[in-house]
Amino acid sequence: MKRLFDVAVSGAGLVMVSPVILAAAIAIKLESPGPAFYNGRRVGKDGRDFDIFKLRTMRPGADQQGPAVTAGGDPRITSVGRLLRRTKIDELPQLLNVLKGEMSLVGPRPEHPDYVERYTVEQRRVLSVRPGITGPTALAFVDEEELLRGADAETLYLANVMPQKLAVDLEYVDHASLPGDFRILGQTLFVVLRRALGLRAAKRGSA
Repeated sequence: MKRLFDVAVSGAGLVMVSPVILAAAIAIKLESPGPAFYNGRRVGKDGRDFDIFKLRTMRPGADQQGPAVTAGGDPRITSVGRLLRRTKIDELPQLLNVLKGEMSLVGPRPEHPDYVERYTVEQRRVLSVRPGITGPTALAFVDEEELLRGADAETLYLANVMPQKLAVDLEYVDHASLPGDFRILGQTLFVVLRRALGLRAAKRGSA
């Protein structure tokens, strides 16, 4: 049932948001050289690696020039990228990952292979389900970049943030349900709209 829902919503969603993705891709290309899209290696269900689709928000080659996590104020992020990350528009291409069966609309956020290697046996239970575009940790840590600002981002992430996220994700795995997924999708939509409206208000205030 969940898979049917994922396919139906992601397929319709791609059609609806394709103009937004196209506009964002053009803005990315106008600001900096390099591809408009980024494919990052992530670990999915049952420990299988896959390439996650995102709109590029950093300078080309930035993933080879620093940690896999991003702190607030990271100089690798472009001006357009900062806006895309704030509004989560950069995540929209992951609807294609959902259609391919590599991700779900709701689930634990997929992690970088280097970090998954550090999981305990218990923590690896999060790999028993498909990772999601959104999920309980995406909501609880929506401002993760600000939590890591001004610190050794990777060290703080591995020692503090990642264990907290995995605890939340394991709770989701143990109690996942379709009604619960509907609730998370609704909460995600509310958060995204609130952040987008907040940016719009901030721009008007500075005009």
